[in-house]
Amino acid sequence: MEESNIDVLTANRMYKSRIFAMLFSDRNELLKLYNAINGTSYDDPDLLQVNTLENAVYMSMQNDVSFIIDMRLNLYEHQSTYSPNLPVRYLLYVADVYSDYTKDMNLYGTKAVKLPTPRFVIFYNGQAEQPDRKELKLSELFSIPDADPSLELKAVMLNINKGHNRKLMETCRTLQDYAEYTFRVREYAAEMPLDLAVEQAITECISEGILADFLRKNRAEAKKVSIYEYDEERHMRQTREEGMEEGYANGFSQGIIQTAVKMLNLKEFTDIQIREVTGLDQKQLDELKKK
Repeated sequence: MEESNIDVLTANRMYKSRIFAMLFSDRNELLKLYNAINGTSYDDPDLLQVNTLENAVYMSMQNDVSFIIDMRLNLYEHQSTYSPNLPVRYLLYVADVYSDYTKDMNLYGTKAVKLPTPRFVIFYNGQAEQPDRKELKLSELFSIPDADPSLELKAVMLNINKGHNRKLMETCRTLQDYAEYTFRVREYAAEMPLDLAVEQAITECISEGILADFLRKNRAEAKKVSIYEYDEERHMRQTREEGMEEGYANGFSQGIIQTAVKMLNLKEFTDIQIREVTGLDQKQLDELKKK
């Protein structure tokens, strides 16, 4: 019997990694990615101080990478769904990182503490069209616009789909190969069952030298993760489309609320996922929960 979307989403919670995170959990590959983005030439992966939080309270950050190099704090997040709320999520996450970083420092002293300089990068590979590069600002979410906001956070979103950011891709071969692998999974999944599509993509990529070593060593896990990841992405997209259709048919607000209620009843979605799909804020979502 075919697995339901709910079963697949439940299973996905057992797999903390995504293919992107699996690839760049390797310090050598992570350093190459950092160099490609920043135009640097570091060659010692031991310079990386990885400090990814495993259980961030505010974000489903299982597939993210956080590390410090040369007193620069880099927070990398991979997203297949665009969300304008990412700066808020980054703000809450970096607060946790800084809290952990300064736990042994005297924040009440007269001597200024030195913090690693942050940089926030989002690697986007969703199917909705996005430019090669886009800057997201926390201040754009403020209820009252402020020309000189007291609090600001800027995140750069890089489109890593095949055909985008060619210079970056050419500089970081693993990122280019990842884009090619993802492209093939999606292309084949439109023509055949998902498990066969993933298997064909893996087989072809290995034979053509695309992520060959990684896929050869991690074939079984990579296949499972790819199936769960793709199915979750597809299910989220379908849920969003259903919500939009209901919104057009019954009035936008009513359709969005119905979608949110359905997702709450399933008990398989985080608040963040529901907010991204519906556009509701946390206060509105909390009100729905009470009802």
